[in-house]
Amino acid sequence: MICIDSLQISLNRMLLLAVGLWPYQQSNLVQFQLILFLTILTSFIIFQFTAFLTSKCTADLFINVFSSALLYIFFFIKYISFYINIKVVKYLLEQLQNIYNELTDENEISILRKYGGYAERLTALTILLIVLIAPGPTIYVFCPHFFNVLLSLNESRYPLKKRIIVLEYFVDWDKYYYLIMLHGVLALFIGIVVMLAIGIILMVYQLYACGMFRIARIVCSYRIEQAMAVGNLRKGNLQNKNLIYKKLIRAVDMHRKAMKFSDLSISRFKIMLSFIIVIGVSCTTLNFFRLFQELSVEYDVAQLILPLTSLTILISCTLIGNFAGQQIIDHNNDVFATAYNIEWYTTSLSVQKMILFLLQRSIKPFNINIAGLIIGSLENAATLISTAISYFTVLRSTRT
Repeated sequence: MICIDSLQISLNRMLLLAVGLWPYQQSNLVQFQLILFLTILTSFIIFQFTAFLTSKCTADLFINVFSSALLYIFFFIKYISFYINIKVVKYLLEQLQNIYNELTDENEISILRKYGGYAERLTALTILLIVLIAPGPTIYVFCPHFFNVLLSLNESRYPLKKRIIVLEYFVDWDKYYYLIMLHGVLALFIGIVVMLAIGIILMVYQLYACGMFRIARIVCSYRIEQAMAVGNLRKGNLQNKNLIYKKLIRAVDMHRKAMKFSDLSISRFKIMLSFIIVIGVSCTTLNFFRLFQELSVEYDVAQLILPLTSLTILISCTLIGNFAGQQIIDHNNDVFATAYNIEWYTTSLSVQKMILFLLQRSIKPFNINIAGLIIGSLENAATLISTAISYFTVLRSTRT
């Protein structure tokens, strides 16, 4: 079992419980919750594609349907992939707890807790955003009706029952408008919570991995240099030698654990991430085009809501996910730089050989690699966004 307080993941537990993905509570009620949420998401995706059955298939219809449907497919893939690998999530939490329990040095514990604090604040900010943003779609759907009732208008000044998304339910739109919109709002809210819950827990794993890299770096620099200052190693101080050996072994072991944990936290999700990247770039391209199309003519503000929401979600995911990858690269490079700058030439030959373990492993770039093609970094984030803009430019040129 894990200690939620020591790992500082109580808020992450709350988010995962909200969508039935907390690995330690998978009761029948949670299973029902999971099936219900997946049904809402899946049905909303299907009712977008059924528009092709009742409308003439044109390029505009294709763009309007796929620009919104791909966003919900993005949510669905994340949801189902995380559920399939829920045992991996549980295993990672237990591994993290074991690493935490093995720490005995107060400074090392404080470093890991510091990074846990970063993760906790990030999760708190996420929940705050959900609380602030979630009422928006509901207010937008029902606000016009409330205004008309409150103002007792014979003629509505506020447009009602507008189609802001292409859907086909095979029922009377005006009669069942609010039920249809409620379905859409629920699907969007579930998708956003799922995306944030999964994204944040993966971010938590990477932040803890950064904490492990930081511990390895601190052990290499401050601890070893402090030990070397205690006595002159060249005079054969056996106690001092043993202290340095232990610290070096600790640094090498923590560096190894950090790399293993970081890689393991992503390895089982690489297929999911590969699909998400392809869908994300495609959806971003189509929503850029849809946004440009609306702005280039006399546009309706209501029609801008969905593409702007989609672009905000997709670009935020791209930047945050790749920022985590960049942090892993930077923290690993810090370990190498620290090990290289140690006054290794003043130590014995046996200690120099141990320092080589860190140098040899750190000199090889370590990063979050997906499908052997994509590396998590800020450079990759810029590449993905520029790729989407390039595809948008091509698509725009074919439509002029």
